[in-house]
Amino acid sequence: MHQILADFSVSISELKKNPSALLSQVSGSPIAVLNHNKPAAYLVPAETYEAMMEMLEDYELAKLVEARRDDKSKAVTVSLDDL
Repeated sequence: MHQILADFSVSISELKKNPSALLSQVSGSPIAVLNHNKPAAYLVPAETYEAMMEMLEDYELAKLVEARRDDKSKAVTVSLDDL
């Protein structure tokens, strides 16, 4: 059984009928779009999607920083006066 990660769910057929009314009804909450009672997609508000993308980018940058921090053999010593 698939876990549905949203408080609201809708079938694809229901979504096609009146997507604008559905979006206003859920007040910005994520919506699970179901196909044969299984999650096929999630609709999230644009602001939520943008925040998720920023968090993902921050996470990827943090992983890069950690990887570079662990590889000190490539480190270059620089004095503040040289900058």
